[in-house]
Amino acid sequence: MQTTSKLSPFLERNLGNTLIIAFLAVLYVPLLFFWYDGWLNKSINIEHEYFSHAIIGFPYAAYLIFGRNNQKWQKLPHKMHPLGGFFLALGLAFYITGTRELVSLSFPIVITGIMLWLKGIPALKLNWFPLVLIFLGTPNAIPYLITPYTLPLQQFIAAVAWFLLQLLGVDTQVDGIYLYVNNIPVEVAPYCAGLKMLFTSLYVSLLLLDWTNNLKNRRRVITLLTSAVAISVVANIIRNTILAVFHGNGMDHAFDILHEGWGGDLYSVGMLGTIVGLNWLLDRFSEKSTIVSEIADDNLAE
Repeated sequence: MQTTSKLSPFLERNLGNTLIIAFLAVLYVPLLFFWYDGWLNKSINIEHEYFSHAIIGFPYAAYLIFGRNNQKWQKLPHKMHPLGGFFLALGLAFYITGTRELVSLSFPIVITGIMLWLKGIPALKLNWFPLVLIFLGTPNAIPYLITPYTLPLQQFIAAVAWFLLQLLGVDTQVDGIYLYVNNIPVEVAPYCAGLKMLFTSLYVSLLLLDWTNNLKNRRRVITLLTSAVAISVVANIIRNTILAVFHGNGMDHAFDILHEGWGGDLYSVGMLGTIVGLNWLLDRFSEKSTIVSEIADDNLAE
C-alpha cells in the first residue's frame, strides 16, 4: 500500500508525458523497423540507403540521451517551452500526410518537440549532439537533390582513374565521365561518385570525436573531418578504378561483388577502419605531446 501511495503522485505528475512517449513509440517503431530492414537487406530505395550510417548512429544517440546525459536531464527543471507544442504539432502533421519524405522528417522534429515540451531550451543544449546524429541519420531527399551537381566530381574520378590505369599499363581512354577499358565503356554514374561513402565517413568521424571527448577540440575536429573526406575520395577513386578493370575484362561476377555485393560492404568497412585507426593515432600523438609538454614545464619550473 505504501508503494502504491508513493507511485501514484509520480504517475499523476508524469502520466501525460508517459502517454505521449508511448503514443510516439507506437508511431515510429514500425518506421524504424522499416529503415533498419531496408538498410541491412539493401531493400530500401537508393537515396535512403545513403543514410545506412544511422544503423550505429541511432543507438549511439539513444545511449547519449538515456545513458550518459540521463542524470543531467533529471536535474533540469520541468519547464515547458511553447515551441515544444509547435514542433510536436508540426511533426504529427507531417506524419499523417503519409508522404514518405514528410513522415521521415517528422521523426527528428517530434523528438525535438518532446524535449522542448518536457524541459525547454536547456534540454536542447544538453542533447544537441544526439539530435544532430538523429537529423543526419534520418532518410531524406538530399542525395537525390544534389545528384545533378555531382558531374565535376564524376569527371574528376574518371580522370584520376584513367591516370592510374595508364600507370598500370591498362589500355584505357577517358571521355568525360566514361572510361573505356579495352574499348568497353564504364560510366562513373552519379551514385558512383562516392557521396554515400563520404556521408558515412563524416558521420562516423563525428561519432569518434564525441566518443573520445574531442568534439570541442577545434583542431582535432578539422583534422579528422578533413582526413575523412580525403580518405573517402581516395578510396572511391581506387574502387572505381578496380570496377573499371573488372568490367573492361569481362569479370562480371567480381564486378557485381564489389559494386553491390559483400565486397563493396567489406571495402567500406576497410575505409572506416582507416578513419578509426587515424583517430587512434591522433589520440596517441596527443597523449605524447601532452607528456612532453608536462616534462618541459617541470624542467622549466626546476
